[in-house]
Amino acid sequence: MDVELIEIHEFLAKHPPFEQLPAEALEQLPRQLTLRYLKRGSHFPPADDQAAHLYILRRGAIELRDGQGELVGKLAEGDLFSDVCLSSSERKRGKSKTAGSNSNDNSENNGSGSNDSSNSKPRLIGETVEDSLLYSMTCTHFEQLRAAHPEFAEYFDGSTTKRLRKALDAFTETSATTGGLMTVTAGDLLRRKPIMASPGLSIREVASIMSAERVSALLLMEDERLSGIITDRDLRNRCVATGLSTEQPVREIMTADISTIDSDALGFEALIQMTRLNVHHLPVVDGKRLLGMLSTSDFTRFQSTSGVYLVGDIHKAESVATLEAISAKVPELQVQLISSGATGGHVGQAVSAITDAITKRLLELAEAELGPPPVPYAWLVGGSQARREQSSHSDQDNALLIADNMSKDDDHYFRQLAERVNDGLNACGYIYCPGEVMAKTANWRQPLKAWQQYFENWIKRPDPKALMLASVFFDLRALHDPTGLFDGLHELVLELSRDNRIFIAYMAANAIKHRPPLGFFRNFVLIHGGDHNHTFDIKHRGTVPIIDLARVYALSSGLAPINTIERLEAASETAALSHDGGANLIDAFELINTLRIRHQANQLRNGEKADNFVAPEQLSPLERGHLKDAFLLIDRMQETLGQRYQAGRFG
Repeated sequence: MDVELIEIHEFLAKHPPFEQLPAEALEQLPRQLTLRYLKRGSHFPPADDQAAHLYILRRGAIELRDGQGELVGKLAEGDLFSDVCLSSSERKRGKSKTAGSNSNDNSENNGSGSNDSSNSKPRLIGETVEDSLLYSMTCTHFEQLRAAHPEFAEYFDGSTTKRLRKALDAFTETSATTGGLMTVTAGDLLRRKPIMASPGLSIREVASIMSAERVSALLLMEDERLSGIITDRDLRNRCVATGLSTEQPVREIMTADISTIDSDALGFEALIQMTRLNVHHLPVVDGKRLLGMLSTSDFTRFQSTSGVYLVGDIHKAESVATLEAISAKVPELQVQLISSGATGGHVGQAVSAITDAITKRLLELAEAELGPPPVPYAWLVGGSQARREQSSHSDQDNALLIADNMSKDDDHYFRQLAERVNDGLNACGYIYCPGEVMAKTANWRQPLKAWQQYFENWIKRPDPKALMLASVFFDLRALHDPTGLFDGLHELVLELSRDNRIFIAYMAANAIKHRPPLGFFRNFVLIHGGDHNHTFDIKHRGTVPIIDLARVYALSSGLAPINTIERLEAASETAALSHDGGANLIDAFELINTLRIRHQANQLRNGEKADNFVAPEQLSPLERGHLKDAFLLIDRMQETLGQRYQAGRFG
């Protein structure tokens, strides 16, 4: 192969979908391409081409316009123009790759073409705005490649959802070096059939069964329905320690509110659920059928994610210094999880579970020092911790909700409590909130009636300050709330925000301010100068826009979930968001967030401080292509939301 063909081969091998071709087909491809040079101002596609072609832009720029002359897109290096090679039915399904290698799926808005790809006219026409170099391939040869290589063909046949999902699967598969709990299901981890008993049996009878079967927990079934669980700890704490007669029915001391997990859920997800709930046993079900029960000992055999067991050490910690030492291991956990194939969502769940555990332990230590609280209170967490989307050592966002019967003197206790917890979190690496959104700040340590007034003002009279606080206070979760103070407040917020069009319009205008870092030529818009020169902020320009969209969808429909993916799932069951729109945004969020967490893990491996600033050259061409696909999707969803609420009037 001569030098020119080698250069073409190397170029194609770096750009989707050609990297999907087997080596032999890719090696032959350069000989089947025609090199075209078009001067600036030339008509595109070239009028002198005798047959229809697929075009690959090697260098230059091309503007594309629809039948009405409206500018609808631009091609830059590496982009494809396959419009004339695809049938009208494919165009209407949104499968054309006209406006770039990962172009939009809204082709039905841009006209249609003929059914015969070999003679079809492009629905878009263009003009070169720079001197441009292109490779062209006849539609006949293009169809032969599609027919011979399904993975190559899938790139053109697949929807945005399929492309993003496949990309995410590929990212996690290639990063999974240890397998472990990312490759087995909860059902796979079960070692024995479930040991069950009736809740009507006496405590003594149940204890005898547990002893005979050598189990530390027993499932209690009634009418083929799981009604409770009894553990060794329950027998000690609820029977022996209290002097309760062992002849009483075991239902008197069983735990009735039980979480379960589906058998096809990943083992990692089961472990995270147990960690978050601080339980040692988790029943596994297949629909309504009980299959067995996982225990912490089942996970001991899988040490690839042993860092999650940090939570157990946290519950035993007797000082802030001990918690500091445990917290210092969180960055290592993030690296471990990414290495084992975890997604950004998995890491967020794991890290947030550890932050929750540290916060709870700090509250326990503070109460042990200060004494019991004078009135009930709820410790609220906000932002990424509330959404369970943290990466290692985010800054802290929290607040105190106190019962209305507090006296003026009671605030002295709660101020001391808040200071101990906020200072302890800071010592553990969760730095003080730069905006002072913390419980030790007097404004965010208030009785229920004050919080109710806050939200009424923010929702009924939205202003820039309310919008600034929205990312924290409209993402709140009660971490410690023994009397359920937060439940009523959360219901009030959902009721006030539901169908409040003015408030939602302001929120929508705020949600579309963070735009994806993608220029009209499909190039990344980068930071110039300063410490982050030639990078883009993948958090504030990538994940935050989706978080903001999900919040608007949820609040506009009065939906309770706080986690971004859960919000999108719930919203897609309402008029606020289509099923396809929800699925696309979920996959885009997971893909961008996974790339973000992987970027941070690489920095941590190298002994660097983790940040969110990614240089395009750090990504492979395939990753850049999929990231652009996700950014284009976000941009379209923002435009749709802005038009729905006429957000330009409220920005």
